[in-house]
Formats: sequence, structure tokens, C-alpha cells
Amino acid sequence: MERTAVNPVQWSVEMGFNQGEVVSGHTRTLYISGQTATSGDGKPQHDDDMAAQLTLSIDNLEAVLGEAGMSLANLVRLNVYTTDVDLLFQHYGALAARLGAARVAPTTTMLGVTRLALPTLLVELEGTAVA
Repeated sequence: MERTAVNPVQWSVEMGFNQGEVVSGHTRTLYISGQTATSGDGKPQHDDDMAAQLTLSIDNLEAVLGEAGMSLANLVRLNVYTTDVDLLFQHYGALAARLGAARVAPTTTMLGVTRLALPTLLVELEGTAVA
């Protein structure tokens, strides 16, 4: 698989994401449902703790990738949904660090939403990965 970053502007690279990516030579695409701060049995964890919810959401995203024989390095698209954009930005470094450690800067969209599927959830991560 070959990835080519497309960045007509550079500000996003400093934040850890590309404006676009051309992916060629891949053979498998994984579409990942929204991953949240839930336990293995689907129970919400870490009420009112954005940092802990973001960390567990990333862990759950990585678990799906791992089950498919992939890692964060295969992530080409990441959608971030949150009920509190300002609070998420205070903890966004944790996500950027995990992506940076994987040497990946997927295209990313962040959206503020009124609520997520379960009322106590603050953040949800949805992705696309290729291998």
C-alpha cells in the first residue's frame, strides 16, 4: 500500500492530520463503526471523564484494527464525534500522540453533536483503514 499526503495548506499537519490522502495498491478496506468508552459487554465507562473516555475509545478502535490484522498505521480516515468540542480539545493531545506514535496522520473530521447513542458518552471515533 502506498499513501501520498495531499496538503495544499500546512496547518493541519501540525495538528496531526492530512487534508487528503491518496491510497493506492491496497487490497483490503476496513470500515470501523463508532468506537466509544464502553467495556467488552457494551457498558459505558468513565462518566464525565473526557480523558479516560478518549483513551478507552482509542483502545477500542485499536482492538477492531487488531482483530482485522491491522493497526493505527493503516488508518486513513478518522471521524471524531463529541458532545463537547472545547473539552475534547483539552485532551486531543492524547489522540494526536497515539496517531503520531503510529506515524500516521489520517484525514480527520471533528463534529460537535448534541448527544451520542448512550447519554453518558462524550466522544466517539469512527474510522476507515486500508491494508
